Amino acid sequence: MNWKRVAMSFLFSLPVIGLLAFGLTRDPRTIDSPLPGRPAPDFTLPIFENGEGTVSLSELRGQVVVLNFFASWCLECRYEHAALAMASSMYRPQGVQFFAVLYNDTPEKGRRWIEQMGGQPYPALYDEGSRTAIDYGLYGVPETFIIDRNGLVVQKKIGPWSFDELTAAIDKALAIEAVDAPTDGPEAVKPTAAAVQGGAE
Repeated sequence: MNWKRVAMSFLFSLPVIGLLAFGLTRDPRTIDSPLPGRPAPDFTLPIFENGEGTVSLSELRGQVVVLNFFASWCLECRYEHAALAMASSMYRPQGVQFFAVLYNDTPEKGRRWIEQMGGQPYPALYDEGSRTAIDYGLYGVPETFIIDRNGLVVQKKIGPWSFDELTAAIDKALAIEAVDAPTDGPEAVKPTAAAVQGGAE
């Protein structure tokens, strides 16, 4: 055996081992996301519960959007469901749009989960292939993005919300005025089928 070659191989592998070990010690909740302060990635996703049709983020420009990623297998998602449902009903008159995005799951399981949780007053969207989750740099679920009227991510939350935390974050987003929001033309804000359906009792 060539001990010199083995020793050299070991020395070259040390930095890789060190990086892997460091990564395993990091809590994703403490890792800063590059999205806050930047435009939210656009998407068009089908509604599979509490509505029909599709939702396109670009069509919601001019409204505050709460985008919550969840899954039927997510235990912590259960802890925040009541807070999200209450806040959705509370902020509906102010035009805040809530959407649940199913992550790494099936619509059938998502529907059963929503039923078990007593329903929810906002649409659930199906992210097939997790393409939207990838665009948003999702670490896991639950994870929530609050998007202001200008289409910018103002806050990202990893883990479950408390009601007070959620309402404080939404109030902060509502305080940000829309800048040069078009009132007509192809880029004007138009309510989607999801927005109309989500506002119904």
